[in-house]
Amino acid sequence: MTTTRRGLSLLLVMGLGLVAASCGTDKKPAGDSAGGQVTITVGCEPPKSNPKEREAWEADVAAFQKAHPNITVQGKDAFPCINPDTFQAKLAGGTQEDVFYVYYTDVRKIIEKKQAADISQYVGSLGAMKDLRPDVMGVFKDGDKTYGLPRNNYNMGLVYNRKLFTQAGLDPANPPTTWDEVRAAAKKIAALGPGYVGYGEYSAGNTGGWHFAAELYARGGSMVSDDGKTAAFNSDAGKAVLENLKRMRWDDNSMGSKQLLQWADLMRMMGGGKLGMMIGAPDVVQSVNNDFKGKFEDYGVTALPESGGQSSLSGGDGYMFNPKASPEKIKAGLQWLEFHELTPGEGQFNYARAKEQGRPVGLPIPDLYGDSATGNKINALRKQYATVPIDNFTPYVEAQAKITNKLEPPKAQELYAVLDVAMSAVLTRKDADIDKLLSDAEAKADKILAKNT
Repeated sequence: MTTTRRGLSLLLVMGLGLVAASCGTDKKPAGDSAGGQVTITVGCEPPKSNPKEREAWEADVAAFQKAHPNITVQGKDAFPCINPDTFQAKLAGGTQEDVFYVYYTDVRKIIEKKQAADISQYVGSLGAMKDLRPDVMGVFKDGDKTYGLPRNNYNMGLVYNRKLFTQAGLDPANPPTTWDEVRAAAKKIAALGPGYVGYGEYSAGNTGGWHFAAELYARGGSMVSDDGKTAAFNSDAGKAVLENLKRMRWDDNSMGSKQLLQWADLMRMMGGGKLGMMIGAPDVVQSVNNDFKGKFEDYGVTALPESGGQSSLSGGDGYMFNPKASPEKIKAGLQWLEFHELTPGEGQFNYARAKEQGRPVGLPIPDLYGDSATGNKINALRKQYATVPIDNFTPYVEAQAKITNKLEPPKAQELYAVLDVAMSAVLTRKDADIDKLLSDAEAKADKILAKNT
């Protein structure tokens, strides 16, 4: 499940070619030397219904075209950026934009079906490449070939209510790092009184299976086999996920009696100040603030309790290139992406402008560069122009160096629907048989994966 599904929003040395050009010097990056005019179409231009982001996009296009007078950028706006009803048809017909927007979960199949251009011979001119996180860049690679560039990257963490932590006698600066600590904290928060829930969990609308995957990865487990042909979640790690939830629900009574929750339910509870903890990426805090009457200062994010594993369910998006695009279009598109998606202080990382526009600055996403020179430059800018309390995200940021991003499995939504059954069972039935639930889910998942062509 991507951050788009949850309503996402939105972390010196870059290639001096593009940066110098954008500063008005005479040096031209690779691709400009031909001097010929080239027009590129680019997907996911912010719609007019999002005026601040649209204004920023148009300003960036103007600045880029001034630095690259031979390139014209034609944005194509749509909301959502990917319409599942038409996306596959556009790919099959080759009618997608020259530079088209993709979710991480679609990249592998697009490469397999040869629906994107191999850009390997062109990306070497991009200074941004050297510092990109290998696990992030790996999403767009097949062997030694490269097929795209990232725009957004996140992984799941533990979102918690700092205000409730304080009320329950817990230290909000030292959130839980193990599931035993989560259980202990959840019991203290639930003990604050009627209506307080220590830990909330999804179990319907495919969201339960999604969070099962997140907790499984953190424990070192896998959803599917290495070849993607069979289920792998019926394991010790999978059992531990369900057993832990069952104990919190029935032994500790720290999860509340209302279950079968979906996305908006936990967001509403967190915004209402009665929920202590939930799984989510840092953008959950923004959604709670913007849409569910919460306040940025009341929330913090830390890494998902690892319990021996060092992986976290990740997601994100980026851009690939139409296989019909000419070399000139590919070179021009790469220059645009480096400027708009990958350069500190420009495009999506223009935090000075975002602050002027009244948009939130300080969330530790996207994390494209990790602890590198470029990543540190972006983090410094994020801190300089922060409008939200960035210290609240410190535990999450500090943990990232030890965490490897792990993508959603093939047939993710279908597998999540299957595992919703197991998640809902342990949260609604005290006598739920975990072994049988996972065995039944495994059999159904194997049939789904067998159809994964």
